[in-house]
Formats: sequence, C-alpha cells, structure tokens
Amino acid sequence: MKPKTIALAMLAIFPLVATASDNEIRSLREELQRMRADYERRIDALEKRLAAAEAPAAVSLPPPVAIPPAAAAPGSASGFNPEISLTLQGQAKSMQDIPERSISGYWPAAGDHSGEKRGFSVDQTELGFAASIDPLFRGTARFAVVDNQIDVEEAHFSTLGLGNGLALKGGRFRSEIGYINVQHPHEWDFADAPLMSKALFGAEGYRQDGLQLKWVAPTELFLQFGAEIGRGDRYPGTDRNGTGPGAGAVFAKLGGDVGTSHAWEAGVSYLATRAADRPAHAQDTDPAGPNQVEAQFSGRSRAWIADFVWKWAPDGNARDRSFKLQGEAFRRSEDGTLACSSGVAGSPCLGATGVLALGDYQTRQSGGYLQGVWQFVPHWRVGARYDWLSPGTKHYDEAIVFAALDPAGSLFSTYRPKRSSLMLDWSPSEYSRLRLQYARDTAMADVTDNQVTLQYIMSMGAHGAHKF
Repeated sequence: MKPKTIALAMLAIFPLVATASDNEIRSLREELQRMRADYERRIDALEKRLAAAEAPAAVSLPPPVAIPPAAAAPGSASGFNPEISLTLQGQAKSMQDIPERSISGYWPAAGDHSGEKRGFSVDQTELGFAASIDPLFRGTARFAVVDNQIDVEEAHFSTLGLGNGLALKGGRFRSEIGYINVQHPHEWDFADAPLMSKALFGAEGYRQDGLQLKWVAPTELFLQFGAEIGRGDRYPGTDRNGTGPGAGAVFAKLGGDVGTSHAWEAGVSYLATRAADRPAHAQDTDPAGPNQVEAQFSGRSRAWIADFVWKWAPDGNARDRSFKLQGEAFRRSEDGTLACSSGVAGSPCLGATGVLALGDYQTRQSGGYLQGVWQFVPHWRVGARYDWLSPGTKHYDEAIVFAALDPAGSLFSTYRPKRSSLMLDWSPSEYSRLRLQYARDTAMADVTDNQVTLQYIMSMGAHGAHKF
C-alpha cells in the first residue's frame, strides 16, 4: 500500500476515535478499576488461604539453624484495612403539612417518621465497613446517621467457604424475607419504601439480632432455603426481655435464566413474632374530651410474603437498555388482646391500674405493590409503581372497645389505602444518582396528597454489587 493511501486511511480513522464520549471513557475506566480491585481482593484471599494451608507443613520441618525470631513489622499484628463506604442521601419534598401521618386501618410502626419532612432535608447517611477477618469469616458493619442520632444498621459476621452450599450469619442483619426488605434505602428504585413495607415493618424494614442459616441446592436452577431466629424486638414485635428467640423466619427462593436476555426470581417467606403492650395513638370517648390515649396490643403476629422479579437486558448487557418488573404481596394475621391506657382523670381508658382491658383482638390484612423500571438509554431510567392495601377483617367486642375508644379512629377504619408513583432518575455513574418523583398518596382516609420529591444519592468508597 502506498504511503499516501496509508496516511489517508489513518486520517479517516482519527475522527471516529475522537467521537468516543468522555462519559463512555470514564465508564470504561471505572469498570476497569472495579475489576482490578475485585481481582486483587480475590488474589489476596487465596494467598491467605494458601499460607494457612502451608503453615502446618512448615512447622513440622526441623529448622537447620537456630535463629532468634525477628521482630514483627510495626502494625502487622493489628493491621486494619477494611473496605469503607459512605453514602449520602438528601431530598427536597413538597407535600401536605400533616403533623402525624399514618396508614388508615393499620397499626402504626412506633417511631416511624421517615419521609414526613417537607422542604429540604438530609436523609439517612450510611457509613459502612467490611473486611475478611480470616479465611473462615468476614465482618460487616453499617451505621446510619439521621439528624443527631447514630443507629447500628448492621453488625454481623458471615462464613466464607463453609461448604456444601451452606452459609451462616450472626449479629444484626436485614432479614431476607420478601425481596425489598434486604435492600438499603440507597438501593431502592424509588425515593421511598412501598406502603406494604411501611405497614408490615415500618419504613426502615425488618432487622434481626440473631442468626441466619442459608443453603443453596446443587441444582441447575437457583434454589435457596433460609431460616432466621432473632430477638424479635422490632415492629411488629416488641422487646420482651426473654432468654430465647422472640422471632423466627423462613424463606425459599427459586430463579433462573431464560435465554441470554431474561432472568427471574420468585420467593416465599414467613415471619412469626410476638408483641407485648405494643402501643398506638388513639382517642377515647370521654364526653369532655376526647383525650389522646394509648391503645395496646399483646399477642402473636404472623406474615406471609410472596415476591417475584423479572429482568430483561439485551444479551445480558444492562449498560444501555434494561427493564425490571418487581412485585410483592403479603397476608398478615394478628391474634391477641387489646387494651388502652390513659393518665387523664375521667378517661374511659383509666382502669384500676391505669390500663383498661378490652378483650380479644384479631386482624387479617393483605396488600402489595407492583413496579416497573425501564432504562431507555444509558444512565437514564423511568419507573412506575402502584401500592395497595386491604383493611381486611377485624374481630373484637365492639360494645366493650367502642365504649372506651373512638370508633372513628384510624385503627378501626375500613378504608383501602392506595398510592401511585412515577419517577425519573439520572445516574452519571454507579456512584451517583439524581431522582425526580411524583406520588399521588391516598394512604390516609379523606386525604389526597400530591407529593413531589427531588432526591440525590452519592456513594463513595467500596461499592459492592447489588443482589439480584
């Protein structure tokens, strides 16, 4: 080929190379860095296991020359080099000014005030640490900072290479019942949790202080079984200061691929716990009032959850386009007794000890949500979600209960809460996301709240892969 022809060909190629966008180059560099870091961690773990395996053989050999032990390098005996992550979340929200939000017909989760702030606010800031402890164990700790409070979100150990498909976890962890419960808020596809999650466990989700055992079956399809036992001090249970487990959960998950572009997972879960004097705000029937009193439930709470997820990405490549369909449904039953207490003289709830027993109390309730998220071009997604709850059935002695508590209260409502949400988000990289969300919230009877949320999520440091 003549030199002039070669030069012309090279000049024709250069413009094509120059058209590569900075964003694509940056994404490729970030992906390369993540792959390099992942391989380095794997090599480091294998080297530690190899050293541990070779140690017995090395000890059995007699040393040829007696040499005094060398001093250890400073800090080598107490080295600490964990994976550290920091997630920042904040939002600006427009919604109605409602002092105490609730879900009509459902018992409120105590202390759950998430998402109630109007205007600008800083959401949960999460600081995480994770590292391999030795060839057998790995440790994880996550701390959530909200306003001036620090909460231990997770603090647990997990086994490495236990064998036979088994994995053990102990400490404080997010329960793996359902699908969304195990996710942290920055992993959600919407700015808030589904109504179902808030009704069952409160917006923070259900966490266990206890043990979890999982087993993955050696089958072609993904098949996993798990069981958990824990203290059971979180809603819908309460802390009863017992010596044994206060809550137990079991779950099963099945999943697989359909061709090269589709993947799915389905699961069923069951949670059982107990409550003692679980509180809720209510009003009494005092003619001179009404007075703000406390309703109390004591008894057993059980929940069944079914979940399903379907994902699509052309040839398995979700970088440019993808779609995710996700849904969950639940049924909860509670059986026990109802009481009310008041410190106001003359209140019908003021019993001989300040507490008035109101007899048996049983509820059967259900609900769920369905959502879809479509990534139509790189970095941009749009999504829609629909939430629904059924008031179900409630059984109690109306003559006794309504002689003390106002029948118009939220606890006794037969209203059907609903919410519809639309969202659009932009993620320049997997470490940052800006989201705009609109929701028509009718979770409270006689209230239609049109909510607009502008949210940011920024992640720094180690950023592990999200679960399916």
